[in-house]
Amino acid sequence: MLLQRMHGLPAPESRNLTVERDLEVPMRDGTVLLADRWAPRVGGEHLPTALMRSPYGRGGPFAWHLARPLAERGFQVVLLSTRGTSGSGGEFTPLRHERLDGIDTVDWVCKQPWFDGSLVLCGPSYLGYTQWAMADELPAQVKAMIPAMTESALGLAFLRKDAFALESVLGWGLLIEAQRRRWATARFLLGARRRRRAEAVLPLSEADTAALGYQCAVIQNFITHDTHSPFWSGTDASDRVPDVSVPVSLVGGWHDVFLPGQLRDYTRLQAAGRHPRLTIGPWSHNSGSVVKAVLDETLEFGLAHARGAAPADRAPVRVFVMGAQQWRDLPSWPPPGYAPQHFHLHPAGRLALDPPPDSAPDSYRYDPADPTPAVGGLRLLPGVKAGRVDNAALEARPDVLTYTSDVLTADVEMIGEVGADIWFRSSVPHADVFVRVCDVDTSGRSTNICDGLSGVAHADELSRVTVTLSPTAYLFRSGHRIRVQVSSGAFPQYNRNPGTGEHRQTATQLRAATQQVFHDPHHVSTVSLPIRTR
Repeated sequence: MLLQRMHGLPAPESRNLTVERDLEVPMRDGTVLLADRWAPRVGGEHLPTALMRSPYGRGGPFAWHLARPLAERGFQVVLLSTRGTSGSGGEFTPLRHERLDGIDTVDWVCKQPWFDGSLVLCGPSYLGYTQWAMADELPAQVKAMIPAMTESALGLAFLRKDAFALESVLGWGLLIEAQRRRWATARFLLGARRRRRAEAVLPLSEADTAALGYQCAVIQNFITHDTHSPFWSGTDASDRVPDVSVPVSLVGGWHDVFLPGQLRDYTRLQAAGRHPRLTIGPWSHNSGSVVKAVLDETLEFGLAHARGAAPADRAPVRVFVMGAQQWRDLPSWPPPGYAPQHFHLHPAGRLALDPPPDSAPDSYRYDPADPTPAVGGLRLLPGVKAGRVDNAALEARPDVLTYTSDVLTADVEMIGEVGADIWFRSSVPHADVFVRVCDVDTSGRSTNICDGLSGVAHADELSRVTVTLSPTAYLFRSGHRIRVQVSSGAFPQYNRNPGTGEHRQTATQLRAATQQVFHDPHHVSTVSLPIRTR
């Protein structure tokens, strides 16, 4: 009852449930995975099935906040532990087995005496990737899929050579390792101080030992193998997204680390002539509201398709416009009517639409031994503050430049992709450029909206650095100002750049650097915002 009130769920059809535990699900290589089946005690075999495949166990929040509410409201639910987790056989290697294991699991479900002929795939994060991994090979019994806070190339963007997502990689590996014991999430949260110390360890190849006392294969693979390494061959399902023919509803958050990839999945489906649905709220990866969004879409979109009916009519894209604090229906992504406007960096910390005058570059000192910290933004881990926060302390640091517009005389709304081109030079050959867009309110409080980071090789040569910021939907109110930050890091969200060019796995030397940002008629630094003036 409490959960129903919290999430505004419809009244349950039945609270009298039964749970069949440790059902054995055979894979083609002889490995046996374990699953639990939640269903009403009476009549469950006549209901469609919702399938979730998870590496996080079959109890806890996934059981009580997803499986149980769905089983009370029109589904029977199969919650399966992926290979090598929570009693399932084999070894867990992230992303590696989810395609074939998923195909075999769906085949098993479809052959069970309690299966009614309709199957819906659902779940957030890794549970969403397990859907994408097999989505182009689904039988007719699968009627819909609802991948939330996820993408078809899950986590591979974390491993970029020029922007290694240290906090997410190390933290997720430690969270997976914690699954070997009971109360995994509590243990992970209680170990936050040790994890933070491990993030600062050099070389990074010893970070897992600092946190655990031993090496973890999952973490070692992440540190060793970059995004495009042959090691990850077969794990990127993005090329198969256009071949997905079942109805898809995607749920994302403006402050979720996977949103850029999720939007690429949406546009691929859209370009292939599919008709996906997209919902983006003001959420970070672990926002409590995500559970409600997944339940709402599974019960409205998924259950309708499972019953052979059309879901309630709504726009293809529904987004929450931050600042305006309201939902907006759009015909597509990116939406029409929002043109990129180039805001120019000027001397004296000014940001304006007009080009800059002749001016000397701004400079700051970046020291990886005292790295510019990450504050809010796109963060993955439970217990880490994500989303919009006060940036006052960050902007007071000498290694952060700020450029601020004049007071806006009208509301300015932006929805879409955000980018920056920064003319940059460093005193060392390797450096990072971090760009963040903020809203400064009438009291002078600066809060972040979106950001991004690019690594630069040959940084000691003057060049234009392109930075892709996360997409967003935001309304700058009249009387507010737009602010752009430029710095050289956001640690530990991104690994600090040592300045030496050494591989992250083995780097031990840290070189401080003098960084320069140019803004003159021959070196025009800009931030591009997709805006419509109201």
